[in-house]
Amino acid sequence: MQSPNRTFFNPSIFTLIGVPGLESIQHWIGIPFFISFILAVIGNSLLIIIIHSERSLHEPMYIFLAILAATDLGLTLCITPKMLAIFWLQVREIHFNSCLVQMYFTHTFQCMESGILLAMAFDRYVAICNPLRHSAILTKKVLINIIVAVTIRAAIIIIMCPLLIKLRLKLFKTTFISHSYCEHMAVVRLAAVDTKANKAYGLFVAFSVLGFDVIFIFISYSLIFRAVFKLPQKEARLKAFNTCTAHIFVFLQFYILTFFTSFIHRFGFNVAPYVHILLSNLYLLVPPLLNPIVYGVKTKQIREGMIKILHSKGPA
Repeated sequence: MQSPNRTFFNPSIFTLIGVPGLESIQHWIGIPFFISFILAVIGNSLLIIIIHSERSLHEPMYIFLAILAATDLGLTLCITPKMLAIFWLQVREIHFNSCLVQMYFTHTFQCMESGILLAMAFDRYVAICNPLRHSAILTKKVLINIIVAVTIRAAIIIIMCPLLIKLRLKLFKTTFISHSYCEHMAVVRLAAVDTKANKAYGLFVAFSVLGFDVIFIFISYSLIFRAVFKLPQKEARLKAFNTCTAHIFVFLQFYILTFFTSFIHRFGFNVAPYVHILLSNLYLLVPPLLNPIVYGVKTKQIREGMIKILHSKGPA
């Protein structure tokens, strides 16, 4: 057992430090995070409104995109308000149970986003490799089943992370979390008891979810590229590639940030703590900001929907 000065028995309150080593300038760090938060909320909300209001966008690709936007919206709302409260208002305390709830929803939304990206890759595979049967394969029932499966998978597989902490970790070396939100490993590292089961389950989630999704997304796009290169006309190849560019960009920026952040988190022992925390924050805040911009720029139907909404709200 640790000395009484360093051990807290089942603490009710934790303290989020924010960005360790940069506490004196966190009020400035909060400015770009606040701007990205506002843009992400507006962009993803508009994306959902446009897809919901335009009947021409009630297709599998856009339905998945609306779910992705809702997931991004949930993710940014889950962490950014508390982060800004730490940076600007010095409200660092968080109840232990609230910390676990934030952890659960943060990682659940991450898991859902990965699943939706896999579903979007499957949709593009069917649309390009088997276009004549696209509507027959991706029926309304199939879409609902995919969305429900993605949601249930995330909800079930992530619930064990906070549960294992709640049930197993009773003693903590400190209640100061070196992070700006309740990230799983940031909390686990505070424990003064054996954490092998918690760390093992965290790795299991990472490999079973992200590993599985990345493999099948890679297979989908490999088959897509093979089919595209077999098209006889250059214009047809360019059109097929153009329908995938936004998806590929979103896929790359999400998983590159994911793996780079995970690598630094687990193996970057010589990396300054503030670097890891900033990267971790960017990993969660950049996709919700960029996704509506990327799809808005690359998708003609969404641009037209935006113009209709702007005109409908203009003077008669």
